[in-house]
Amino acid sequence: MLPTIPRLNRRLAATIASLATSLFLIAGPAQAQQYVSIKGSSVNVRETPSTRSATLWELSDGYPLRVTQRKGNWLKVRDYEEPLGWVYAPLTSKTPHMVVTARTANLRAGPSQKHRVVGKLEQHEVVRTLKKSGTWAHVQREGGQKGWMARSLAWGW
Repeated sequence: MLPTIPRLNRRLAATIASLATSLFLIAGPAQAQQYVSIKGSSVNVRETPSTRSATLWELSDGYPLRVTQRKGNWLKVRDYEEPLGWVYAPLTSKTPHMVVTARTANLRAGPSQKHRVVGKLEQHEVVRTLKKSGTWAHVQREGGQKGWMARSLAWGW
């Protein structure tokens, strides 16, 4: 005896749901974004995943990148503006950094506009992210100065 159409649809729906759950557990959430930062004073971003490929960009220590694809030991990356190319994974780190996207950003003594300004960050300046609190990030500049900045004025993690 053949199953009725409604029963077949329920079985098909259950099978699809089971497969979707399995894929979710294997691959992780589709929205999960992986970030890395540059490890080293100067790292080449290449056109293709090969050291023989043309260099498109040179990035400095700490520059944050979002990974869009993996191929062996290579990562296809982008920044806050556009896709950039490929970087060799061992030249990256999991240390969180942000790049200032606003023209300037106040570095404050605490996580609100009520706190005094302790410095000014310039556009494209890279800072290490120490912790986050709501819409604020506690960051450290290359020279060691620490302070809080509004997260909306930077990109990274």
